[in-house]
Amino acid sequence: MRPRAREVVVSNVPLIHEDEQLIVLNKPAGLLAVPGKGPDKQDCLSTRAQARWPDALVVHRLDMATSGLVVMARGIEAQRSLSLAFEERRIHKRYTAVVAGDMPNPEPDNGWNTINLPLMADWPHRPRQKVDHEHGKPSITRWRIASGHTAPGTTRLELEPVTGRTHQLRVHLQALGHPMVGDALYAEPEQIAMARRLLLHAHWISLPHPLHGQAMEFHSPCPF
Repeated sequence: MRPRAREVVVSNVPLIHEDEQLIVLNKPAGLLAVPGKGPDKQDCLSTRAQARWPDALVVHRLDMATSGLVVMARGIEAQRSLSLAFEERRIHKRYTAVVAGDMPNPEPDNGWNTINLPLMADWPHRPRQKVDHEHGKPSITRWRIASGHTAPGTTRLELEPVTGRTHQLRVHLQALGHPMVGDALYAEPEQIAMARRLLLHAHWISLPHPLHGQAMEFHSPCPF
């Protein structure tokens, strides 16, 4: 089931879908998903949503620099249902990214490639993460070339995280030698300067509805 997008904006955040069990919002880049530490970091997606829906609860997050689809549950039972679906990998997400360099796809017919590199926190350089084959947690990302115009010397990708580690997509692409354009944490200065923001957008999510279990899909056009 693919609901029609709604031309509704809540506190400067586009509303994609709402019902009695869940809300789907289109988070802009530069907005925190949840409150951070300190009074200057209290404005965030969850706070804005809860001003409209007091029963809205966090199910997953996007990095502050990443834009795109975020699902929030309405009430504790819906939150438990959606959280379990995430744990059991019954919720699937896809992202659009632009990375530095010309990245050919070795799979025939532009099939999916797999990055399987364990990740952990880079403690001396938090919040950065790093690949660590000895202590890292299993982390898997699928990728393929995406259609659409990009600047010379860059490649547009479609990404699908199988696991959900912090900064997983960003670190995995950096590990392949193709950091994301505009990534202030993992790209080189000249790659950061190529865009005003991190070029990473959560454009698609599929999930079982927490009440009746029917599969639902939501889409968000890529803004870059």
